[in-house]
Amino acid sequence: MLDPSSSEDTGGESDPEVFPEAPRKAAGKPCGSSRTSGHSQPRQSTAPGGKTGAKDSGVSCGEEEERKERERREKEEEEERKMKLQIYVFVLRCVAYPFNAKQPTDMARRQQKVNKQQLQAVKERFLAFLNGETQIVADEAFCNAVRSYYEGFLKSERVSRMVQSGGCSASDFREVFKKNIERRVRSLPEIDGLSKETVLSSWIAKYDAIYRGEEDMRRQSQRAHLSAVSELILSKEQLYEMFQQILGIRKFEHQLLYNACQLDNVDEQAAQIRRELDGRLQLAEQIARERRYPQFVSADMEVLYVDELRSAVNLLMANLESLPVSKGGPDFKQKLKRSSMNNSFLDMGDEGDILSKSEVVLSFTLEIVIVEVQGLKSMAPNRIVYCTMEVDGGQKLQTDQAEASRPQWGTQGDFTTTHPLPSVKVKLFTESTAVLALEDKELGRVVLNPTTNGPKQAEFHRMVVPKSSQDTDLKIKLAVRMDKPPNMKHSGYVYALGQRVWKRWKRRYFVLVQVSQYTFAMCSYREKKAEPQELMQLEGYTVDYCDPQPGLQGGRVFFNAVKEGDLIMFACDDEQDRVLWVQAMYRATGQSYKPVPPPQNKTTNCRGGSLNQRQGVEELISAAPCHFDHAALFTILQKNTLQHRMKDSFSCLGWFSPGQVFVLDEYCARYGVRGCHRHLSYLKDLMECSENNVLVDPTLLHYSYAFCASHVHGNRPDGMGTVTVDEKEQFEAIRNRLIALLDNQITHFRYCFPFGRPDGALKATLSLQERVLMKDITTPVPPEDMKKLVQRCLEKAARINYSQLMEYAQIKGDPQAAPEKRLEDLTRLGELCIEVLQQNDEHHSEAFSWWPELMAEHAEMFLFLYQADMDAALQIQPVDSWDSFPLFQLLNNFLRTDPHLCNGTFHKHLQDLFVPLVVRYIDLMESSIAQSIHQGFEQETWQSVNNGSATSEDLFWKLDALQLFVLDLHWPEPEFAKHLEQRLKLMASDMMEACVKRTKSAFDTKMQKASKTTDFRVPPSVCTMFNVLMDAKKQCSKLCVLDSGQELCSQWKKKKNCDAFHPLLFLQFAAVLDGVLSKLSRYDEGTLFSSILSFTVKAAAKYVEVPKPGMDVADTYITFVRQNQDILRDHINDELCIENMFEQWYTGSMKMVCVWLTDRLDLQLHMYQLKTLIKIVKKTYRDFRLQGVLDGTLNNKSYETIYNRLTVEEATAAVKAGDGLQGISMRDSEEEDD
Repeated sequence: MLDPSSSEDTGGESDPEVFPEAPRKAAGKPCGSSRTSGHSQPRQSTAPGGKTGAKDSGVSCGEEEERKERERREKEEEEERKMKLQIYVFVLRCVAYPFNAKQPTDMARRQQKVNKQQLQAVKERFLAFLNGETQIVADEAFCNAVRSYYEGFLKSERVSRMVQSGGCSASDFREVFKKNIERRVRSLPEIDGLSKETVLSSWIAKYDAIYRGEEDMRRQSQRAHLSAVSELILSKEQLYEMFQQILGIRKFEHQLLYNACQLDNVDEQAAQIRRELDGRLQLAEQIARERRYPQFVSADMEVLYVDELRSAVNLLMANLESLPVSKGGPDFKQKLKRSSMNNSFLDMGDEGDILSKSEVVLSFTLEIVIVEVQGLKSMAPNRIVYCTMEVDGGQKLQTDQAEASRPQWGTQGDFTTTHPLPSVKVKLFTESTAVLALEDKELGRVVLNPTTNGPKQAEFHRMVVPKSSQDTDLKIKLAVRMDKPPNMKHSGYVYALGQRVWKRWKRRYFVLVQVSQYTFAMCSYREKKAEPQELMQLEGYTVDYCDPQPGLQGGRVFFNAVKEGDLIMFACDDEQDRVLWVQAMYRATGQSYKPVPPPQNKTTNCRGGSLNQRQGVEELISAAPCHFDHAALFTILQKNTLQHRMKDSFSCLGWFSPGQVFVLDEYCARYGVRGCHRHLSYLKDLMECSENNVLVDPTLLHYSYAFCASHVHGNRPDGMGTVTVDEKEQFEAIRNRLIALLDNQITHFRYCFPFGRPDGALKATLSLQERVLMKDITTPVPPEDMKKLVQRCLEKAARINYSQLMEYAQIKGDPQAAPEKRLEDLTRLGELCIEVLQQNDEHHSEAFSWWPELMAEHAEMFLFLYQADMDAALQIQPVDSWDSFPLFQLLNNFLRTDPHLCNGTFHKHLQDLFVPLVVRYIDLMESSIAQSIHQGFEQETWQSVNNGSATSEDLFWKLDALQLFVLDLHWPEPEFAKHLEQRLKLMASDMMEACVKRTKSAFDTKMQKASKTTDFRVPPSVCTMFNVLMDAKKQCSKLCVLDSGQELCSQWKKKKNCDAFHPLLFLQFAAVLDGVLSKLSRYDEGTLFSSILSFTVKAAAKYVEVPKPGMDVADTYITFVRQNQDILRDHINDELCIENMFEQWYTGSMKMVCVWLTDRLDLQLHMYQLKTLIKIVKKTYRDFRLQGVLDGTLNNKSYETIYNRLTVEEATAAVKAGDGLQGISMRDSEEEDD
């Protein structure tokens, strides 16, 4: 556990009650007397008792009261301002010369906050992914996980509250998603070659890609690195800047105080510490002499208190003595390690790279326009004159020639120069007429030193003429325009005096130059010089107006630039020039303080206080620290520091940054702030944040409370044995306040710690509550007391959560609403209740793991509140309305999987509520199905529909849907669930039995009406009946089998015999074959009909060609067999049934033929009989083999007997009749075609 203060010894704190002065007076006393105003009497009307006078008097009184109130507020603000300045002086000294504390390096790094804008951006990115607007490829499972995360987390109002409270970071968002997908991935089936860890890693990588969006990763890492600087070890300059922001100190105020305190002088700082320690020792002695002790809980502590003060000072002296002499000197700086990414930021307080003169480069463009010359009287009118121009002795340009009577040109010459003060020479010449003259005669010249601020219009300039010239009033009209380059921000002549540069007060030409985006320099130049004579880099300076300085001659209005260790005074002759200079330098320095020009009628500068006066600064820095109530000052400092910390970009949860901890530790040690007071103040500030819905780490509260409790009960956590009455009273007040705060947080755990964030905070809160309930530091709280407290909190939490849920769902519970609307709202509310309980179990159950039964009671209480709304909504539903079953399934599916809620109070109530509905529903469904069977078979057309007829399909669908419905109920009570299963299975068995009976009856009727000749073809309706029967057999194994494996339909299957249809059909086939064999029986040997037929054929053959007898009977029978085979194959769905049917048909046919031949064993077959039987047997064998009948069935004993008999008969007929068989033979039956 990390202490918010340093681990350094903080012994020797002084007690705040030693000093009777109030904090405001103590802090403001050294700063001089505050401004006071006289008390003016309200103006009274002099009218003789009229209403107007009374009215004026009332108005005057009101105005007077407002004025007094305004003056009082101004006075308080002024005192508070001085107090913060005084605190800042003490902070400056702590930072400049630390000798007790150091910046901790073991503090946990805080994460960046997520603000409202970032939350909205994240929502938009995830919504874009769900809408398919990104390039991220993902499967359906990941999309479902993201959708659940978006709907349940990102859109949650509690997340918005958490972001608003400043306790939410990107890490929290990622951890919630990770926890969500871990549960989902665990429920996925195993995939060979793909581990679930790989899936998790892939999903997290995709989540990171969605969260980042299309940001540049390099830029993002740079921003994160720069923003994390405050979490690192800070330099002194960075600490100065931080506490300027904390206490509201302006930059120029800091610079004045820095210089006045001589913070860069290590000897002065060490001497200041020695003076402070000496003052504390003298104060301790004074307390001992005058016995002005604080009020302690025991009188014996008074002597100990003085000893503690002395030992604390001795310890500080030892710490100071142990420092090396160079410690804290100019070469000592706490620097950060340099990084290539943020050198400029990290070195903001150190001396940057020195700007060289050669780096300051200016380039000017000059335009010189010569218009005319006046006063040229000594020259003849026809003489030729012209002008030349040059800049800084460079290239010369010449105008056109003109007559002396009219010397006008209007010629322009363009030049470039690097000199801010260039020298421009213009000369007037006339052509020499002498023969031996080598040069033209110079008539006059003018030398100018233009600046960028000079006039742009043409002006007359008096020319310098030769001594012998008569044109003494010679003037030239010209314009010199010098353009200002972009990097030149301002220029002009200014008086200056500094400590490092411009050490003599004199007038110089200054140019404000921008070297780069962040570098500006104040440069002074001489004439015809490109490089500045001296320069000053403006970084770190603060510019402002100031009063005239005595002793400086030259300049009328003054301004200065201030920096730690340096002060530069400037002066101008013109007020407007001063304003322009201050504004230009203000923009260049980048300072936060904006200089305000002083009023024209005042000679002093107003800076929002009296700090610009030397006397005010001296009072602040010369005030003796031992005369201040440092406990009160530290309370203000720590409160402002915490407020600043809570507003920065980190999700700090109340933890100070390392630099802040360092300053607070050093302040407490150096100025004797007692540890108990420090933690009591810290507790108050943290509780105030918590009460204002700002997330605070309970670990901080726990540590500070434990420290104070240990101190109050005399355990000396910091070596202090004295306990004041004020500390004890404050501790008791804080304890009671903390109990109420923690009680409220536990009650509102869903909103104080949404989604279990911060991680472990709820568990730490429960632990802290148990610690606070302890009456001392050794006696633990009885477990029953803590359990009762948590139970009471969770009961209130159930009511609060349900009311918040009703408000979120916007369900008003209108009793006049339609039943359908009430049921719809109830179902939606049930979904939200389940979501709440699941979130409680997922995110908060671990914190309440000591009392799992209490979380179950909380859930039951929560559901009990839902139960009242559920009962009211179900009571108004119409009779025989089944729309409420989805509600039961929704609630039961959740409750039966929860070990604490399964068969609990609400679950049993839910079962009792729906048992009558389920029984009634099954009764009505049974009656409906029975009625549909009766009506369906009465009107059945036996057209094929899917696997059966229309009636059978409807029956099996209804039975299956009913069983699936009851199965989906997942009835939790085993006995009733078993009863439902048996009833539905028995009902299915009875319904199927009725279906089979009606189908059998229809089949019998159909077969009785069928023809017995070879014209018989199996009707499609008969095939449909077969399909119904086969489908019934299949559905029976599904709908009539209990979980125990018992098949309830086996009785009727055995009784009715599902294969009973086959013999009826085979009897029909046998009757057709019997008719064919009856026709062949007419040709039996020895019968009268046979003789007549034989004689008739032989007689007729003498006169006409007689057709071959017997082939018609065989062909018609073979056609009958083949067509019926095709019909059965096309219309019956069950392949196994078809194969079995064909086997039985073939076996029965061969058996009938075999019996027929056996009856004629003693007779020789007629040629007609032989040919017909051979063809019938051959074709039947071949056709059934093509239909898939196995060889073992085809070559049965009946077939072998037939084959042998017909082979013998064939041989006999061949011997007697020769070619009487006409090529028909049993031996080639396998090769013969139709």
